[in-house]
Amino acid sequence: MARAFLFVLDSFGIGGAPDASRFGDEGADTFGHIEAECAAGRADVASLRAGPLHVPNMRGLGLAHAAALANGRPLPGGPVSGFFGAATEVSGGKDTPSGHWEIAGLPALFDWGYFPDADPALPAAFTEALIREGALPGTLCNRYASGTAVIEELGEEHVRTGKPILYTSVDSVIQIAAHEAHFGLERLYEVCRIARRLADPLNVCRIVARPFLGERAATFARTPNRKDFATPPPGPTLLDRLEAEGRKVLAVGKIGDIFSHRGISSLRKAKDNMAMFDAALAAIDEAGDGDMVFANFVDFDTEFGHRRDVAGYAAALEAFDARLPEALARLGKGDMLVLTADHGCDPTWRGTDHTRERVPVIGAGPGLKAGPVGLRATYADIGETVAEHLGIAPGRHGVSFRKDLAPNA
Repeated sequence: MARAFLFVLDSFGIGGAPDASRFGDEGADTFGHIEAECAAGRADVASLRAGPLHVPNMRGLGLAHAAALANGRPLPGGPVSGFFGAATEVSGGKDTPSGHWEIAGLPALFDWGYFPDADPALPAAFTEALIREGALPGTLCNRYASGTAVIEELGEEHVRTGKPILYTSVDSVIQIAAHEAHFGLERLYEVCRIARRLADPLNVCRIVARPFLGERAATFARTPNRKDFATPPPGPTLLDRLEAEGRKVLAVGKIGDIFSHRGISSLRKAKDNMAMFDAALAAIDEAGDGDMVFANFVDFDTEFGHRRDVAGYAAALEAFDARLPEALARLGKGDMLVLTADHGCDPTWRGTDHTRERVPVIGAGPGLKAGPVGLRATYADIGETVAEHLGIAPGRHGVSFRKDLAPNA
């Protein structure tokens, strides 16, 4: 049996991107800076966590070794039980779809459409058409904003007026926040569908529905019913190629939205990382010969990276790591588990946006050789390794490192 399980720790970069300065991110290092803050005692929060970052299972697979590779440092001493490397993004943006598409063998080798850091940020022709076609009384915000902060700032006005909250960032994205009860969840989704169509000529990567609940600013909270309306991948991804070969892709989390539900056999969603982990384990149990489980753990990014919450990010990493043995215990002969990320979101960095970083490539499988797989030139090497492992033809981008994992003698 050959199966592959690909877990994306959304935003868990490890620094070292050679083009970070082009994005204003030179020196960003999500893992390294979280580790340093924990070691210095600056991420201690009563009842949440304390002390050095405790992720022994990922370290055992080679996480610290991958970070050393990414940043050109000597490898740390001590044995590892898994394979480790670091991958460099070649896609033009540092957004979620570009990162995931590249992991799946399809780099986004073009420029997305972006909006200026201005007020208003979105063009008048777009907002006027959205108001008209969505039968809206108007919109609020229309500038760069943090999602949680803007809901607290404008949520009460939104409920009173019925005007949805539009905001963007340095990413190619338009986010639309609205109250699930007062505005309506399905109405929000429909407004986002209209926005998706109107934004296509602008080459905007994503429209994101951001529903929330609560009755006043102090109690507003975003719900798990977020939905991404992403541009479809511009070519076949690993998911499409597996589907063409009659294989199953069992998606967990927002993978369906990222790939416009293309090449996906089944989809499981859940409210947070731990529920996602439960869903991923269930998908592993269901997966058959030649199948892939593709899971995204989004809380690292949305709940902690963007909110610049170092302690929360560290605690989430520790909680994920504590459950990793449950996944490793499910690996049978011919299985391969890979942990990686789609970009960085350094919680110690300025602003609230993603950071350009290399990502870890660590993993294991019964009979697979432990040790380095090197500094990979593109995330697409991950997808091509999975493709070779599952016995399908190679794609156009990336080079498999499967030969480096040849069974031990």
